[in-house]
Amino acid sequence: MTEELPIGPPVAPFTPRLPQRVTLHGRFASVEPIDPERHGPELYTVIKNAEPAMWTYMAVGPFASERDFLDWLTPQREIADPLAFAVTVDGRALGMACLLRIEPQWATCEVGAIWYAPALKQTPASTEAMYLLAQYVFEDLGYRRYEWKCDALNAASRRTAERLGFSYEGLLRQHMVYKGRNRDTAWYAMTDADWPAIKTAFETWLRPDNFEEDGRQWTPHQRLRTGPG
Repeated sequence: MTEELPIGPPVAPFTPRLPQRVTLHGRFASVEPIDPERHGPELYTVIKNAEPAMWTYMAVGPFASERDFLDWLTPQREIADPLAFAVTVDGRALGMACLLRIEPQWATCEVGAIWYAPALKQTPASTEAMYLLAQYVFEDLGYRRYEWKCDALNAASRRTAERLGFSYEGLLRQHMVYKGRNRDTAWYAMTDADWPAIKTAFETWLRPDNFEEDGRQWTPHQRLRTGPG
């Protein structure tokens, strides 16, 4: 008698789709395909005025000059993975984020290489930018899984992942080497099954009645994570 081994549940057929250079508009922020000529000088201003610690956990940077930065930024316009976006507020570029490790045949990708100007950090605009990208991945692309990975020592990134709804899935020891040092990687993700509840949490937190007249939020530190883990 042949033993029947356990297998995963069936997956409905889906059409593999690649993320495109789309512009996503929100109430506080927009996410735009990177344009070195338009966004580059504004993003360099962010870099020039940022604390050096901004680059501690980034695979690139710091940049010695605007020319060095633009030499790195310009090719990003042509690269499909990572697919680079500028995060803009009132038309001004204040940060970057990428969709990367894109696997359309599995309907999964990662958001990463995120860096923000100090004026964008911990604001409704920064949260909304992450909401817009997640919504695009799940609702426009029809992806099943959306990942967030970071250096396990990057406490700020780990807190942000959990606040935004990503569930911790484990530690990849000695996962990579960057800037000549070891990186153990903390791995987070959300799935299409998680997304409806996470979307509701995002939209509740971002809605107008969660803000006072001076712009402060009634629940500024509300945790968006609703999934397991």
